[in-house]
Amino acid sequence: MPLAAEEKRPIIEKFRLSPKDVGSSEVQIALLTQRITELTEHLKTHRKDHSSRRGLLTLVSKRRRLLNYLRRTQTDRYKQVIEKLGLRR
Repeated sequence: MPLAAEEKRPIIEKFRLSPKDVGSSEVQIALLTQRITELTEHLKTHRKDHSSRRGLLTLVSKRRRLLNYLRRTQTDRYKQVIEKLGLRR
């Protein structure tokens, strides 16, 4: 289920690069991360929901591709996103 506009707004505000930015790689990665955490919580209670599990895997792979792109093109922005989201340990 997609995020509501009220949930997206603070995430976009935090990760945008310019006042009109809503689609940069950083914003997309942050929104995907939010959806991934929500789906992970859902799957903790509904263990046999395989269609949601498949959706989770597609979201994770999409985020992985965006992170690879960002690491390849702008390493400094990649490191900032990783630190803000706490993705790497």
